[in-house]
Amino acid sequence: MPVSLELFEEYEKKEKCGLFGVWGPKDAAEIAYQGIFAQQHRGQESAGIAVADGTALNGHAGMGLVTQVFTPRMLREDLAGHGAIGHVRYSTTGSSKLCNAQPLLRQYLMGPVAVAHNGNLINAALLRRQYEEHGHIFQSTTDTEIIVHLLAKPTHVEKHDPLPHVLKHLQGAYSLLFLFPNRMEAVRDPWGIRPLVLGKTKDGHWCVASETCAFDAIDAECVREIEPGEIVRIDDGGIQSRFFDAPAPEKAHCVFEHVYFANPASRIFGQNVHLAREQMGRMLAREAPVEADYVMPMPDSGRSAALGFANESGIAFEEGIVPNRFVGRTFILPGQAARDRAVALKLNIIPDVVEGKRVVIVEDSVVRGTTTRSKMRALRKAGAKEIHLRVSCPPIRHPCFYGIDFPTSEELIAHNRTVEQIRAFLEVDSLAYLSLEGLLSCMKMPAENYCTACWSGRYKVPIDQPQSKFSFERDQLKMF
Repeated sequence: MPVSLELFEEYEKKEKCGLFGVWGPKDAAEIAYQGIFAQQHRGQESAGIAVADGTALNGHAGMGLVTQVFTPRMLREDLAGHGAIGHVRYSTTGSSKLCNAQPLLRQYLMGPVAVAHNGNLINAALLRRQYEEHGHIFQSTTDTEIIVHLLAKPTHVEKHDPLPHVLKHLQGAYSLLFLFPNRMEAVRDPWGIRPLVLGKTKDGHWCVASETCAFDAIDAECVREIEPGEIVRIDDGGIQSRFFDAPAPEKAHCVFEHVYFANPASRIFGQNVHLAREQMGRMLAREAPVEADYVMPMPDSGRSAALGFANESGIAFEEGIVPNRFVGRTFILPGQAARDRAVALKLNIIPDVVEGKRVVIVEDSVVRGTTTRSKMRALRKAGAKEIHLRVSCPPIRHPCFYGIDFPTSEELIAHNRTVEQIRAFLEVDSLAYLSLEGLLSCMKMPAENYCTACWSGRYKVPIDQPQSKFSFERDQLKMF
């Protein structure tokens, strides 16, 4: 019988959210449902959809998966409208609770607005404190809500075009969707840290998504990326583009989208994810060759890189670790106990394949290391003769403040440790990481257009006052 992996001690890496918006069709909510369902891998804590009917907004959000939050009747009847934005969330600012589920739907002087956000605002704590000192009351503990308060500020409302002015107050990573009764606005920060793409359905309706795989789900065409610093307005008259800020001289595209987060079928920053990962595996095989019987991926995100490693090295590719497709991505479950139970069900090792064999295990990344060590111990228990771990990105030595819930430096296994020390901790026969230069050589754009902060410590958007995930958490009112 397959050997079930032991309960993991820690979770690994988490990313913030997935966005989808569409304007024009009568069944906008149903299309938005498909769009966020296709991006479920970007967040499993909560899901939400807001709709516009020309005069008002309506919305629904709930905790759990897209399929758990919505019913067909709800989409058809309760969420009727010809414009919709949707959101799937993993929290990187604010805890996992309903008040933080998005899109945030609020009412202000100019009427209703819904906001969906992917990223992290590094100056949210400062802005929130300023507004609270002036009597503003916040209904959530997420950084996204500060955007609505900025939008509602009287000196901003009175401007001819308030949105560009509001956006200039934000610092950090933000891909945003705004829904008003008569229009949708899509925004990307000047650094282009998180992805955001513009598409068009076969019926000629404009749509926006975090990843192009959402367009595949609704049979839409990807038209182009929304540019850094750009606002795209979509309404009944079509689309209009304007820039609220000049694009940064150097972009800061998150390479970790290619390494781990994005769907292999997606094109991120103009490059197919699967092919980029495959190239990372090829480069890893050149930089860190080893004699072995099999190359095996750590499902599922290590598969493309493992295929590249096998093809480059000439070592046979084999599946020795089988995922349970019905469990989902355990690292973005909100509670440790839930993650532990899910992970124990998620992966099975096949002893008949690994017993007595020298195996190369290709993993996308190692964060804290405790989960990876559990995986390696399970392989050893199943009879692997030698375990050679190859990681398709460099050692993660620094926290991320731009929308990935990496822990503090002290919690990172690679912080102040040598590769040999990490190898001993992980209990493997050899360990090698892809170099930063090797990783960037696999990217389509020049190296200076990517953010490498989690590996290099170079934060292109300066971090003056680092904030934790729970910076806005306080004693909550309880109503019975």
